Amino acid sequence: MPIYGLRFRSLGQTSYYSGPAGLNPGEHVLIEAEQGHALAVIVSGPARPLSDQEEPLPQILRLASPEDVRRGEANEQLSREAQAFCRQCIRQRDLDMKLVDVEVFFDRSKLIFYFTAPSRIDFRDLVKDLVREYRARIELRQIGVRHETQMVGAVGNCGMVCCCRRYLRKFAPVTIRMAKEQNLFLNPAKISGICGRLLCCLSYEQENYDHFHKNCPRLGKKYQTDKGAMKVLRANMFRNSLAVLTEANEELELTLEEWQALSPHRPESVQNPQNPPRQAPKAQVGDGLLVVSAAPDNLDQLDMMDELFPHEEPELQRGQENGGDGAGFAHNDAANGDAGGGQGDPGKPRRKRRRKPHSRAE
Repeated sequence: MPIYGLRFRSLGQTSYYSGPAGLNPGEHVLIEAEQGHALAVIVSGPARPLSDQEEPLPQILRLASPEDVRRGEANEQLSREAQAFCRQCIRQRDLDMKLVDVEVFFDRSKLIFYFTAPSRIDFRDLVKDLVREYRARIELRQIGVRHETQMVGAVGNCGMVCCCRRYLRKFAPVTIRMAKEQNLFLNPAKISGICGRLLCCLSYEQENYDHFHKNCPRLGKKYQTDKGAMKVLRANMFRNSLAVLTEANEELELTLEEWQALSPHRPESVQNPQNPPRQAPKAQVGDGLLVVSAAPDNLDQLDMMDELFPHEEPELQRGQENGGDGAGFAHNDAANGDAGGGQGDPGKPRRKRRRKPHSRAE
């Protein structure tokens, strides 16, 4: 069966499915997804199947009818209305969260609200408002800033649509060490993307840089070679070469193969066996993002999720944590009718010591 490229959103990622012959780009089709049936548009194809294809591609169910297309347009309208209603509820409840997008299942059995927030917030009342309004299963899913850019889409520093919007499906880890090894200027405006994180494209050529630095000597160090002592000045990954300074104060450019042929070594570099090897940093488990789902028949279960949301601290505990001597205790005693000296008083109030002025030596 021929292969077709499908897209679920404009400027979104392209997924490949196998389907019957005779389909043309621009036509709408129905496919089987995790949320049931989904509507997609053909953007490329038909193409011949690959000979070395290991896993079979998912199949297209059928060509979408005019009624299916109208239902898809109605779902998009419902998504826009749900965004406006949810933002209104967020403002009314003064929640520190930002709504990114709303996804409506094709059969309207479930609505997913994607949002970002600086920390965990208690949005159980918001879920109840949404369930009562749409009488369907509601899911609030917290995402990060990278996924927000992937869903919304933007133009990057290169002048093209962001890679995460076009084709990236998984975010590779990007560190500042990559920018240093690639000799980039550590300017946040130059090495950061629209999302405020490091550019995803820094990891595209990192494997080549790692291979080069693995075979490259340390810069600024002196080595003993068959032609005398040499100091490494610069390294050029694109030319696969080094710039060294000889004992005669002559600068030479050598390839890595020519450098290895000189048998370089550093006799003064002796490893200390007493120093234990460095342990790799432990990976963090979980990202702390919340996913809460509710339906009209289980709204009461939201009140049993107190451990997932932040709670108000007692007034007595806040008074102690703020460092006050007796502010928290005084407020608590006054509320109970014990201003001091009553029954159950543990003792006399503590006197405050006055600091004596230091006498200057004459």
